[in-house]
Amino acid sequence: MSQEPPDVAVGATVYTEEGEELGTVRGFDTDGFFVTTREGVASLSVEHERAGHALGEAELMWRCSDCGEMGELADDIPDACPNCDAPKEYLYYWTED
Repeated sequence: MSQEPPDVAVGATVYTEEGEELGTVRGFDTDGFFVTTREGVASLSVEHERAGHALGEAELMWRCSDCGEMGELADDIPDACPNCDAPKEYLYYWTED
């Protein structure tokens, strides 16, 4: 019997098989998804990323795992990549200096 993969979306909280919280989904690639362990929706916001880091400041953007296109976040990740029309599932949060 094959098992259907879980339905995971950007911003969803994911858990271990034992029910322990892993973090919040922040993007996808061909191998799976990226998780942030920072707290709350603010962990995915531009304001949070611009708060400063040891290596300088970074800006939160979106990036397409299909073509590599990057763009600024207005309110959220676009519904599709404007460069190659890849669906939203191919886009993920990316920090850029």
